[in-house]
Amino acid sequence: MSVGQPQLPPGALARLGQARQGGTWTSSLSVGEFAGLRSCGFEPVGQVMGSTVHNLGWWYGASIDCGYRGGLFGSGNAITITSGMQGAWGGYGTYIDTLYRARHTAMGRMAAECAALGGDGVVAVELTIAPFQGASNHLEFQAIGTAVRAVGNVRPGRVFLSHLSGQDFSKLIESGWVPVDLVMGASIGVRHDDWRTSWSIGAFAPAQEVAGWTELVSVTRHEARAHFFADTARTGADGVVVSDVDLRVRERECSYNDEQHDHVVETTLIGTAVAEFRTTHKPTGSLTIMRL
Repeated sequence: MSVGQPQLPPGALARLGQARQGGTWTSSLSVGEFAGLRSCGFEPVGQVMGSTVHNLGWWYGASIDCGYRGGLFGSGNAITITSGMQGAWGGYGTYIDTLYRARHTAMGRMAAECAALGGDGVVAVELTIAPFQGASNHLEFQAIGTAVRAVGNVRPGRVFLSHLSGQDFSKLIESGWVPVDLVMGASIGVRHDDWRTSWSIGAFAPAQEVAGWTELVSVTRHEARAHFFADTARTGADGVVVSDVDLRVRERECSYNDEQHDHVVETTLIGTAVAEFRTTHKPTGSLTIMRL
């Protein structure tokens, strides 16, 4: 990850000062994770974190296109509208744009702490997103993990970030791969419950596919995966180890007609981009999804 030199907040500077003066380190690693790190030539140098609070802006709560295309006597059709279609300045597009910018800020500060401690990378990273208490449309983004350093003379060219546990990190190293960066793909889709959908879910409808909801889920997932692979490609990695695939569905009042409803799907993929370090490696030009 290209971090530059972000300005660390006072709390981070205080933690760094204590670590340098005390000569001891802290971590959230288990005994097994610590042993795994040591077995592949790494040692922990301290627990690091980065955080930021972002305002989603008034556009986040504004009415957005629900995908309804009107017809006579309620006979109109609906299409799926995603955050990518709306652009970055309105509605759910603002939210997705904020996710990427805030994640970059939080992880950049965590990586800067790692570099200041003399670490080569961060393992067992946990990225959390939560509402900021007492402030509507504000979210806190926090990244926390354990900074590690290679024991030998061979050092990475830049600070790496990885969600992998100590044991999985050692498996990755021993198999000839190294972590590069945490990557993410996210999308939000919204679709109006038109007359076809309403009929499909009615009390007297037969057992059948609800085609509108299937399209909503499929299109939103596809866009999130496209963002995920684009973020991985940005790092120059050969593949990605997926850590989490999350899909949430909710219902809301329709912005077109308050007596009707829309369904909203939010999907997020998070993983660690990895690269092969064997000298015999020849890039294939395509990304690989790995599971440890």
